[in-house]
Amino acid sequence: MYADGIRASSALQLNVRRQAWPEWRDSLSPTVLRAGGFRFYFFSREETRMHVHVYCERGEAKFWLEPAIELAHNSGLTARQIRLVNALIEEHENEIRNAWQTHFGR
Repeated sequence: MYADGIRASSALQLNVRRQAWPEWRDSLSPTVLRAGGFRFYFFSREETRMHVHVYCERGEAKFWLEPAIELAHNSGLTARQIRLVNALIEEHENEIRNAWQTHFGR
């Protein structure tokens, strides 16, 4: 057992999953922007309403892009981080929308 309480077999499985991630990452959940310590990405098999997911070490969120930029879900981000992410989405809105249309063909 490791110091963090994970059994060796579990740790091995985690390592295998981490190593396999890059092989399919770009097609199923492409990163469209990295800014301010955040990763902005899409899930390929999700609803059709235009939106973007945001991830950082402390949490994640989902923002609608239509009909306007709006927080849809937050898990762990502070109010300050949400404001920063919102500002980054506004700043890069065209880039994110273009990436959505290219990825989803809409």
